[in-house]
Amino acid sequence: MSGKSRKIAVCGLLGALALVLTLLEGMLPPIPGLPPGARPGLSNIVTMFAAGSLGLPYALAIALIKGVFAFLTRGVTAGLMSLSGGLMSTLAMWVVWKKTRFSLPFTGVCGALAHNAAQLCIAVFLTGRAALFYIPAMLLLSIVCGLCTGLVLRLLLPLLEKLHLTG
Repeated sequence: MSGKSRKIAVCGLLGALALVLTLLEGMLPPIPGLPPGARPGLSNIVTMFAAGSLGLPYALAIALIKGVFAFLTRGVTAGLMSLSGGLMSTLAMWVVWKKTRFSLPFTGVCGALAHNAAQLCIAVFLTGRAALFYIPAMLLLSIVCGLCTGLVLRLLLPLLEKLHLTG
């Protein structure tokens, strides 16, 4: 299999994994005290890995798949939130990890911050400035969840590298 065909196949598998993680995450009960719809961002582990191993176009394709899935299963608002947050976080994680070589936990935090910032922009556009009151909670959530996703990928990366997914 050629290098490009292999990357496309791996991208498809990672996209499916991201969707499964999104579904599983949706089954988690809401955590009291957190803003409505707040989730840990498990599928960001997949897009972060794709950004680092396959490259930005493939990682953005996975974020696009997740956004379209949200449109189809949860409606326009969820689709806009997923698409904006996913694309922005993927771009941020790629820049931080590939261009600056910061740690994966820091990369995860930057991705979570970018994700929530993009979603906040959409929320302000759709509902008004009242959405800005979510900023403190979203900052804290971004740091905690971003650290967790980055740490999980750091733990999984040696195993994933043994699979030679991109070579």
